Amino acid sequence: MKLQSPIAIGATSLVATATISQWMSTLDYAVDYRDPTVDPVHPHYRGAKIFVFWHENILMPLVLRGHSNTAMLLSRHTDANILDRVARMMGFGVVRGSTFHGGSAALRELAERAKRSNLTITPDGPRGPRRRLAAGCVFLASTLQIPIVAMGFGYQKPWRLRTWDRFAIPRPWSRARAVVSRAITVPPQLDREAVEYHRVGIEKLLTRLSDEAEVWATSGEQREGSLRLRREPSRLATHAACLPGPPGVSLADELGEATAIRLAQAPAA
Repeated sequence: MKLQSPIAIGATSLVATATISQWMSTLDYAVDYRDPTVDPVHPHYRGAKIFVFWHENILMPLVLRGHSNTAMLLSRHTDANILDRVARMMGFGVVRGSTFHGGSAALRELAERAKRSNLTITPDGPRGPRRRLAAGCVFLASTLQIPIVAMGFGYQKPWRLRTWDRFAIPRPWSRARAVVSRAITVPPQLDREAVEYHRVGIEKLLTRLSDEAEVWATSGEQREGSLRLRREPSRLATHAACLPGPPGVSLADELGEATAIRLAQAPAA
């Protein structure tokens, strides 16, 4: 039964926020960055980014990167009302709508937000198909000339809900891992073929990083260069997103690097 009452939604959101915070605080977090400066809490972070990750793993960034000057795009559907409240309580801005379907108002608001903050999108949400990237984030990155950062998340043998995205619930005191790409520049004024090239390429990259993070979390291996990941609210992020950022890499370069790293980490035959 869907909650309609503002009081019921507010009360449920408070309970959900407290429960998620306590539950996720038990996890062992680590991250493998292709470039650590894409993290909005890094002291050398500069320039707004569009962070993308699969809908099933929303709990990890929700808990770890609140209060980092980031606005989250959520559906206008009533199913997202509680998530809207939870995201705000955890320190995210929220934009309701879609970059395509009836989303002209949302696109204008995102453009305004991007002048002073980062954006984050679950590109297979809100209803799937699972791990299929919608072109909205590509269109947005091309139009606003803001690079995309792909973030793969994985948990150690999580529980999976019987939802369209197989939503992941990590087991308490288990491992949680992240593998994060460099900033990827999407050229302006893309034609249909170029949009599809970037859509497919970023989908492949995001799936690859997510699979890599899941294998890492399950194996418990020690990765050279990986860092502990903590909840780190950042005052710096308020100003850093407004500053000129370094140029990102092309999608082809990032896909090439991701492939090379994956092959290097594969066990010998």
